Amino acid sequence: MSDFVHSGWGWFVAIATVVSLVFCLVLLIIASRRKVMAADNSTGHVWDEDLKEMNNPLPRWWMWLFVITVVFAAVYLALYPGLPFNTGTERFGGTLRWTSVGQFEAEQEKARAALVPVYAKYAEMTAEQLAQEPVAMGIGQRLYLNNCAQCHGSDGKGSTGFPNLADGDWLGTGTHDYVKTVIVEGRMGVMPPMAAAVGSGEDVKNVAQYVLSLSGSAHDSVAAQLGKEKFAVCAACHGADGKGNPALGAPNLTDKIWLHGWGEQAIVNMITQGKNNAMPAQGRLLTTEQVHVLAAYVLSLSQTTRVAGN
Repeated sequence: MSDFVHSGWGWFVAIATVVSLVFCLVLLIIASRRKVMAADNSTGHVWDEDLKEMNNPLPRWWMWLFVITVVFAAVYLALYPGLPFNTGTERFGGTLRWTSVGQFEAEQEKARAALVPVYAKYAEMTAEQLAQEPVAMGIGQRLYLNNCAQCHGSDGKGSTGFPNLADGDWLGTGTHDYVKTVIVEGRMGVMPPMAAAVGSGEDVKNVAQYVLSLSGSAHDSVAAQLGKEKFAVCAACHGADGKGNPALGAPNLTDKIWLHGWGEQAIVNMITQGKNNAMPAQGRLLTTEQVHVLAAYVLSLSQTTRVAGN
């Protein structure tokens, strides 16, 4: 489909439109000047011995309707963007200067203005206060379903690769301000491939067993003990005790919460291949007031006491 956004298609449509208008006018002129072809007002065509094709003129009302249609099309083409040539330094956009983008932005602004009084009373409320407001939480839920549920699920419990928002476990600080920042700016989670720094393939497996031991998961204790020393490479982000670092967004490895899968192979893949996880920024889609309410709703999903952090 990328071929259909080439600028050449604009010229093709414009030329086809103009040629069609000119053709309609020429056809009208020719038809209006056509003379009677036979004394009996027929075209001379006869079928089945006695069926003659008559040369009766078009009804006057039909002719004027045809003219009006052609004139309307020409005026419309002049008023709205349909001709892809440039006028000076900018593209010709019709005499009304109308664009679909401009109309969309105007309608967005109108919608935002209509929402101002709805969100005004929630602007100064904390996340805890908003959590006690059924109407605010209803608005937050609708915002969440429209903008977040596609990845995190309608219940906020996520799936592999998409964080669970209902468990109280946060890669960052988990405060109201933190959640608002992530919604507006998005977030890029990066773990670089660390296999070369860890050592051999066996070393990587031993580290994986040690990581499993940190959360009390089933593991090979001998391999885990061998991997403990190599874990120092990982401790730079995850901490010597494996409890993570919210400032870096490094996950806690001791809590049995696995974002990208559980087990030795899943951990080996993470160490070997690394991971880039991106949450797209939503700041262009939501107003500041909407983000304020949405962040409070997201925090309410986990029913955590940290909603008070502002």
